[in-house]
Amino acid sequence: MTTSFTVPAIAAERLPELLRGMPKAELHIHIEGSLEPELIFALAQRNRVAIPYASVEELRSAYAFSNLQSFLDIYYAGASVLLTEQDFYDMAHAYLARAATDNVAHTEIFFDPQTHTARGVAIDTVINGLHRACVDAQKQWGLSAVLILCFLRHLSEEDAFATLEQALPLRDKFIGVGLDSSELGHPPEKFAKVFAKCRSLGLRLVAHAGEEGPPAYIWSALDVLKVERIDHGVQSVHDALLMQRLAQDRIPLTVCPLSNQKLRVFPDLADHNLGALLDAGLVATVNSDDPAYFGGYINENFTQTFAATGLTAQHAYQLAYNSFEGSFIEASQKRVFQDRLQEYFARF
Repeated sequence: MTTSFTVPAIAAERLPELLRGMPKAELHIHIEGSLEPELIFALAQRNRVAIPYASVEELRSAYAFSNLQSFLDIYYAGASVLLTEQDFYDMAHAYLARAATDNVAHTEIFFDPQTHTARGVAIDTVINGLHRACVDAQKQWGLSAVLILCFLRHLSEEDAFATLEQALPLRDKFIGVGLDSSELGHPPEKFAKVFAKCRSLGLRLVAHAGEEGPPAYIWSALDVLKVERIDHGVQSVHDALLMQRLAQDRIPLTVCPLSNQKLRVFPDLADHNLGALLDAGLVATVNSDDPAYFGGYINENFTQTFAATGLTAQHAYQLAYNSFEGSFIEASQKRVFQDRLQEYFARF
């Protein structure tokens, strides 16, 4: 539901402070995309893995891409340093520490097992390391964190099925499945059977659609895969009927503004359609996607987008409220977080 809470007027210069301090959920974060150059180098040394960069600075300067594919190439190269359960733990722990500082109260973390199993890393190594970091985040910071296993859409559906089978003995350590990697040329319906299987197992379902791909991909993610949430979804504005459907069915969109800018979906952040999505009554949220590569974690996404687009404190409240509504936590816990959010705004 769209909240009826009216935010008191807040001066524009106080907005960054408001955005940084408000409780929020992050629903679109690829854990491999949180791997900072410093940690890549540390893990490369620890595991004696050769990487084609002489220094942290050289690696950081290579984080320049023109499109999704050029980003993915360096993303997979960075992932090559992840070999042991401790590596996956350290990567997730670093992200979760940052999320806690950014006042993230709940996060639903994507991970790509096929990126690792293809290199001979056992799926147990991946999931156990990530899960242990999630358990520790709850103890250390009171930060609730869960895992969503993503299938790589440039690979076959058979490969996705094999990955699911490998993961099922660890079913208690992830809550759902998603679909990511190169969107163009890999429509959602390519994965219809594996998503039907996941649905029968009671897993929560999400999929990347409508980032670089057309609105048609969003329709098939909803109607063929039967997903509960659309990751990105910014191309939905080109289809009025789809916009009505998303608003009416309260389908959350996990929007990633700095990622959209970096990958040239919106080359100028001032042109981003986040405000239009909210004004149309959609359950849009703000997230960081691959923050190490795209120039910022969740609070940077909020502050830079608000500075560029002129969104208001009322929009900020709605986005944070939507992030809890769009999450997969229990309804009673959503209300706890949303009440905390309202108290924060009332106090501010």
